[in-house]
Amino acid sequence: MPISNLTPAELRLTVDPATLGFTDTSELLEYALPWIGQERAENAARFGLGMDQPDYNLFVLGEVGSGRSSLLKQAMQTAAASRAAPPDLCYLHNFDAPERPRALRLPAGQGRLLRQLMAQMMKSIQVEIPQHLDGQDFKAESGRIEKSYKEEEAKAYAELEAFAEARSFTMHRESGHLLFTLRGKKGHALTEDEVLVMPKERRAEITQAEQELRAEISRYFEKIRPMERVMNEALAALRRQVVKPLLDRELQEIRVGLKKQIKDSVKLGAYLDRVVHDVLDNLELFKISDTDDDIRQEVLGKVLSRYRVNLVVDNDGLEGAPVIAEDNPLFRSLFGSIEYQTENDVLMTDFSRIRAGSLHKAHGGFLMLHLRDLLADGLVWEKLRRVLRSGRLQIEEPGTAFTPIAAVSLEPEAVDVDVKIVLIGSRELYYELQEEDPEFARRFRVKVDFAESFSSSAETRRASAIFVAHTCRKLGLPHFSAAAVARLLEDGHREADDQSRQSAIFARTEALVMESAALCSARAGRLVEAADIEVALAARTLRHDYPDQRLRESIAEGDVLITLHGEQVGQLNGLTQVDLGDYRFGFPVRVTARTYAGEDGLLNIEREVEMSGPIHDKGVLILHNYLSALFAHNAPLALNASIVFEQEYSGVEGDSASCAELYALLSSLSGLPLRQGIAVTGAVNQHGEVLPVGGLNEKIEGYFRICATAGLDGSQGVLIPQRNRRHLMLERKVAEAVAQGLFHIYTAEHASEGIGLLTGLPAGTANDAGNYPRDSVLGHAQRTLLAYRRACQASEHTKTERKRLHK
Repeated sequence: MPISNLTPAELRLTVDPATLGFTDTSELLEYALPWIGQERAENAARFGLGMDQPDYNLFVLGEVGSGRSSLLKQAMQTAAASRAAPPDLCYLHNFDAPERPRALRLPAGQGRLLRQLMAQMMKSIQVEIPQHLDGQDFKAESGRIEKSYKEEEAKAYAELEAFAEARSFTMHRESGHLLFTLRGKKGHALTEDEVLVMPKERRAEITQAEQELRAEISRYFEKIRPMERVMNEALAALRRQVVKPLLDRELQEIRVGLKKQIKDSVKLGAYLDRVVHDVLDNLELFKISDTDDDIRQEVLGKVLSRYRVNLVVDNDGLEGAPVIAEDNPLFRSLFGSIEYQTENDVLMTDFSRIRAGSLHKAHGGFLMLHLRDLLADGLVWEKLRRVLRSGRLQIEEPGTAFTPIAAVSLEPEAVDVDVKIVLIGSRELYYELQEEDPEFARRFRVKVDFAESFSSSAETRRASAIFVAHTCRKLGLPHFSAAAVARLLEDGHREADDQSRQSAIFARTEALVMESAALCSARAGRLVEAADIEVALAARTLRHDYPDQRLRESIAEGDVLITLHGEQVGQLNGLTQVDLGDYRFGFPVRVTARTYAGEDGLLNIEREVEMSGPIHDKGVLILHNYLSALFAHNAPLALNASIVFEQEYSGVEGDSASCAELYALLSSLSGLPLRQGIAVTGAVNQHGEVLPVGGLNEKIEGYFRICATAGLDGSQGVLIPQRNRRHLMLERKVAEAVAQGLFHIYTAEHASEGIGLLTGLPAGTANDAGNYPRDSVLGHAQRTLLAYRRACQASEHTKTERKRLHK
């Protein structure tokens, strides 16, 4: 196939605004925003979100800016709308083991109601229990019980007094203690000195009497303690009997208030029963006292705090299932936490300080996480794996074991969690986890793969226009004219480097919409026009192209040697691309080759100094094999050759310069000069076919700008692979220069076509004997190789003769 000189129409895709079917984007607001060019991802997402079986979590992979997060969130909200609201989650005091609070799930909204009802109950009993215990009926019955006890106790005390009187002792009570005093004959109390002067026999009698009295006092206490216990039990039973109906009424109101069917009704009933028993066990604290009332109030407050409801997940008023996007998945925010406060140098806590995490809140719904955030903390990733494996979530504080002061431990009851996790990540991380963590693939069975680009059609262009309309409404921007949308579409094709495909990275489109709308507002325009987009693109380039500008200046100033006119042997301009992440640009680099007689073959200087990558080295080896195959009849080749990228100090990677290297080698071998105005890009395989390369538009535009700076004279142009034609989306000024005949875009399908363009001679085709025509490029190169062989043979003969003479 001969060399093609492309026409301006072939250099870029132009979208006709008249084909879009609207005047401006305000006409498109009534249409829903579709998944543009992401049918595969959309179907996978709908399948995964609708699958109720465990382990069908979703892994969403794709490039940043492809809409993977926003579209999945939209799909999650749609799926959640058809689901029932999940239950509330409460934590309650555990009366048997306070360090292990009990979890309770209630229908949505019932948790808040239970908390309110329990708070009302606490207020009510603080008022009504003292009233009941201060009522006439209670006082009368308690007085009867106390009177009965006092009568029995008085009788026992009278007997003790009589016993003491018989032994000359007087009994009396003081501050709750029993005291006795020895009396003399005259009835007065004897002092210690008076006792000491008594006869020894009398002192012995007194000691014996004192021992008998002490024994009788002990029997007295043994007798009244059961009586006191019976009285206290009777009073406690009376208090319980009086208060129990009140508590039953209060708790019945709570049970009636929770009208919906409760799954954990047995657990709730058991808890309420324990509340009743605990109140009845602490009725003494409800009695108002004239003394030490502050202490009583403090202790009562601690008791009542046990009846509070810690509502950690409140789904009251929630329509459908929850949808949560966790952007800060720390251990505490994801799995829940326990708060502590310092009391006397000890970290204290209780059930009321338990806090839910995103996994608790997303129960029954959907949770979006970003994989890179999870992998940043090994504890978070391992805990999530355990939760996915068991389906249960235990709140814990991993750091309390390492605190410098003592801490009260708490182990809340673990709960079942039913959460559909949507994990966002890159392709690299996805396949890395597939290989290193087999369990990962089992837990995330739905792969949602977002494409980087998609085939353009009338439907995708209209969908892209709808995206622009919705973006304008969301951000409050002026709407876009059809011509402006057409220019946005063309930029999407440029980003994809393809006339038939659009870029799926709509974050760039959204940014361009905002920047061009700002320019429109600055000029007080009603609609954003194509000119606004052109200005925005130019301004964006100006913000990022400083490295490109400096390189072009260094070429214009002669610091970097690039020849744009005339012809040279063994020298050619190749095209390279620099990708800085935020900006890509192309520029030419001089490729030179030298050949001479020898047996070392082809030397890649970049490889020798370790400044080339493996793909470039592969390309040079392929080139060497193709060259050897061209002159197989002359094998083995007596050739020493070197190739180098002149003034390249940052390293070389890629095989897109293979054609340029081949042409420089053939020029050096044949002695035929190459046109310096034509730069070359393209890879070559072992059969000489020219293969497509990347970064084509940036390479051509970079070379065009350098040529334009030096002055276009119609001799400059670029030679690209024929298979790259559909990837052309060049700037309009390049197409205009081509239309004026000042610049040329040539395409070649085979390497032999390009050498003919550069030298002005045909490449040549070998005859049956393997010889090429004399007036062909390969014919000239073949003669040089034969001369090299003769030179090598003569040199070898001379060496042999010298060795023979020396012997």
